[in-house]
Amino acid sequence: MAAMLSVAEALARVLAGVVPTPAERVGLHQAGGRVLAEDLVSLRTQPPFAASAMDGYALIGAEAVAGARLRVVGESAAGHGFDGTVEPGTAVRIFTGAPVPAGADTVLIQEDARRDGDWVVVESPVATGRNIRARGVDFAEGEVLLKAGTRLDFRTLSLAAAMNHATLPVHRKPRVAILATGDELRAPGSVLGPDQIVASNAYGVAEIVRACGGEPIDHGIAADIEAEIAARTVAAARDADVLVTLGGASVGDHDYVQQALGSEGMELGFWKIAMRPGKPLIFGRLGSTRVLGLPGNPVSSLVCALLYLKPLLQALTGDAAPPASEVTARLGAAMKPNDQRQDYVRARLDRAPDGGWIATPHTSQDSSLLGILAGSGGLIVRPPGAPAADAGEACRVVLMQG
Repeated sequence: MAAMLSVAEALARVLAGVVPTPAERVGLHQAGGRVLAEDLVSLRTQPPFAASAMDGYALIGAEAVAGARLRVVGESAAGHGFDGTVEPGTAVRIFTGAPVPAGADTVLIQEDARRDGDWVVVESPVATGRNIRARGVDFAEGEVLLKAGTRLDFRTLSLAAAMNHATLPVHRKPRVAILATGDELRAPGSVLGPDQIVASNAYGVAEIVRACGGEPIDHGIAADIEAEIAARTVAAARDADVLVTLGGASVGDHDYVQQALGSEGMELGFWKIAMRPGKPLIFGRLGSTRVLGLPGNPVSSLVCALLYLKPLLQALTGDAAPPASEVTARLGAAMKPNDQRQDYVRARLDRAPDGGWIATPHTSQDSSLLGILAGSGGLIVRPPGAPAADAGEACRVVLMQG
C-alpha cells in the first residue's frame, strides 16, 4: 500500500502551476476584497495645491509677530480659493483644505488671532511655513502607490479613489462549483425522514470561498449513483476554476466520487493524506478545472477547505500577501503523544494576561461535531510522532477564519 502524502506535499501539489485568473476592470464600489492585477499609478498629485491645514488667516510669515495688524482682503475656502495675492500688510481668511493664496507662506490659526472689523490682530506669533500642507505632500502624479497583488480594503480603496481611478484592474473572482453527494442529505428547512440529515457543509465551504474573494456556485445535492455524480460533476466543472465535491471521497460501498470523476477523465493528483481529520481528500484535474473532493464529515470537510481550498483561492486571486493564518500559542491543557498522522485539534483560544494566546483542546474531537467546531478559535497542529506535551508548552495554531 502506498504511503499517505504529508500535508505539506499535498498542499504543494494543489498549488503547483496555479496561475491567477485573468484581469477585468470593475468600479470602485465592486472592488472591495478583490486583488489588483496591475500596479496602480496615480493620475493626480495630492494635494494638487498648497492647502491650509487649519482654519485661520493666510499671511506672510515674517509679519506674524505678536500685536501686528493686518488688513483682511478676502477669503479662501475649500473649492473656492482667493484669486488675488497676499501683499505685505494683508491677510486672507482661510479654512481647512482651502488653497493657500499666492504671496502667503504661513497660516495663523484662528485661536491665535483676533478679528477687528476688516483687520486681524496677531495675538501669538507663528513660525513661517506652519499649518500648510505642501502640494504633493501625500503623493505625486505618476507615482506607483499600489502594487499588483494587493487585496483591496477600506484603506487601499480610499487611496485608489484619491488617485482619481474610477475603475480598477483586478483578477476575476475564481468560480468555485460546489456539489454535495449523499442519499441521506436534504436541504435546510426540509421535512426530514428518519434516515436523513441536513446538508450543511456546502454553506461553510461557500463562505470560505466568499471570504477568499471567490464566487461560490451551489450545484445542490447528487444522489449516490455513479452515473449521476459523473454527469453532474462534469456539468458543474464546465465553467468553474475549481470543483469542490462534498462526501463520497472514501472507500465505502457507496462512495462513488473518485470512480465517477475518473470515468470522466479526471487526472488524479492524490488521494489520502496523513492527517486527521480529513484523510480521504481527493485532488485532481478535470480538464482545466482543479478538483477537490472533500470528505463528508462536516469537520473534516471544513478543515480541509481551510487548509487546501483557501490557499488555492488566494493563489488564483493573485493575492501577493495573504493575511497570516497561524499563531503561536501556549497549551491550556496537556496533550498525549501523536501517531503518524498530522493532527488538527479543535481548540478554544483565549488571551493570556501577557496578551499571548492560550489554546485549550476540546475533549471530544469527533469529526462530525459542528458544535465543537463552532466553539473553536483555532486548530492545534500536532505533527506526526509528536511527543506528549504539557500545559504551558508552545504550540502552532491554525486560526479558524476564512
